[in-house]
Amino acid sequence: MLGLLSEDAYGITDDEAEADIIVVNTCCFIDEAKEESVQTILDMAAWRREGKCHALIVAGCLSERYRQEILQEIPEVDAVIGTHSYTKIREAILAAEKGERPVYLDAPSDITVREPSRILTTGGFFAYLKIAEGCDRHCTYCVIPSLRGPYRSVPMEHLQEEAASLADRGVRELILVAQDTACYGMDLYGEKKLHELLRALCRIEGFLWIRILYCYPEELYPEMIRTIREEPKICRYLDLPIQHSEDAVLKRMGRKTSHAGLVSAIAELRRQIPGIVIRTTLITGFPGETEEQHKALLAFLGEMRFERLGVFTYSREEGTPAARMHGQIEQAEKERRRDELLTVQQEISGEIGKELVGQIREVFIEGYSPEEQVWIGRTYGDAPDIDGLFFLHCTEELHTGDMVRARVTAAGEYDLIGEIVS
Repeated sequence: MLGLLSEDAYGITDDEAEADIIVVNTCCFIDEAKEESVQTILDMAAWRREGKCHALIVAGCLSERYRQEILQEIPEVDAVIGTHSYTKIREAILAAEKGERPVYLDAPSDITVREPSRILTTGGFFAYLKIAEGCDRHCTYCVIPSLRGPYRSVPMEHLQEEAASLADRGVRELILVAQDTACYGMDLYGEKKLHELLRALCRIEGFLWIRILYCYPEELYPEMIRTIREEPKICRYLDLPIQHSEDAVLKRMGRKTSHAGLVSAIAELRRQIPGIVIRTTLITGFPGETEEQHKALLAFLGEMRFERLGVFTYSREEGTPAARMHGQIEQAEKERRRDELLTVQQEISGEIGKELVGQIREVFIEGYSPEEQVWIGRTYGDAPDIDGLFFLHCTEELHTGDMVRARVTAAGEYDLIGEIVS
């Protein structure tokens, strides 16, 4: 949307006080995201009501799911754009300025044409490359298939073109995202092609790191694992969301894996790719989850010793099968279980960090903290915004986007401290 508007010479600001037109891009994956989106819309509606902007447009998943409610309950909203209609942003602005209240809700379509030149909002030195849209999974707790449509891979040649453009603009870390990156190509080519895409992206000059997020564990395959191991640009890091460890819970979630399958997949990754950092996510308090199953999940964490972990309390989303299940768990109990899981992981993370003391790591520099007088960066084991940081003591001048070698001198529960190595 930013790219389209910049082509029409619109000025872009992230300060609503400077904006004539405000666009709120929303999420409604879980309750917290929904609440944040709604509150932001209400805050901006107050600005619109007071005449501080000319138009208020709501886009994204909340629009797709609740378009009528938004228009009926928030009269200050001038236009609604669904998830498949973001290219209509220019039409929405023009219609809103004429006093119309348009709704753009297009059906999912094949991804055959890439967007115009993107405006990077990540600072310029790392960027996300979305390699597919939609999902075919239909996990019982998830609304994404109904909002985003079926899984649709972006043609490989378009991804190579977009990636090359990002590299030309100074991007040094490319992060691949999709609802399931490991399935890339199945719909277009009849077989998984992530390994071929990765090889092609590695040939593009300029990238130092290529990172893969969100791979379903049951979709891992030998060529993909081999490519991660053999290509030096690919971070030995994999985001492998498992959601739970116990078969009965996984079955109710609609997941296509098992306890034994998870143990096997994790063991194979660590055997094939020495030094791999595995990030995973869990859902706790799923309907019907017993205390015994919760204890088993705690034990599983102790056995697997994941390097990175996020835990979400189950969010009861209307319209999903899980929302209608018996055995819904009280929020306080879900939070207790979440806290127990995070306490176990905190201990594991601290132990893993201490094992790194004395080792040398490449560090991607992201900035400088004048208060602490340290440079801030990340290792290959840390994705931006979700994992830990590396605090680097260094007297020489560095720059954002630099890659330096550093020795780990101390470790906290999530972050590392070190000094530069010449």
